[in-house]
Amino acid sequence: MSNVLEQLAATLAARRNADPEQSYVASLHREGLNKILEKIGEESTELILAAKDFDADTDDSQALVGEVADLWFHSMVMLSHLDVEFSAVTDCLAQRFGVSGLQEKAAREQQ
Repeated sequence: MSNVLEQLAATLAARRNADPEQSYVASLHREGLNKILEKIGEESTELILAAKDFDADTDDSQALVGEVADLWFHSMVMLSHLDVEFSAVTDCLAQRFGVSGLQEKAAREQQ
């Protein structure tokens, strides 16, 4: 899985300074953080709607999976824009293995 994320991160880095007329990623970077955050908000809403409409009985998860992919993509664009490596997120998740979600949340609230 991380190989896909690594490939995506490399592609995002390569396209960051590309011609905005030729690259969606470059156009997002040119428009700035607020535009990227707006896209994350839109994708979050679309994901919520796809999840609400999801019917496990039909076994058609294509719309739901597509919305998750869109949210991940735009989140990675944001990380790239802020010069934060995606591996910081995967490292954070890895550190949480073996820790109860309730314990992890309580620890964050104490900080």
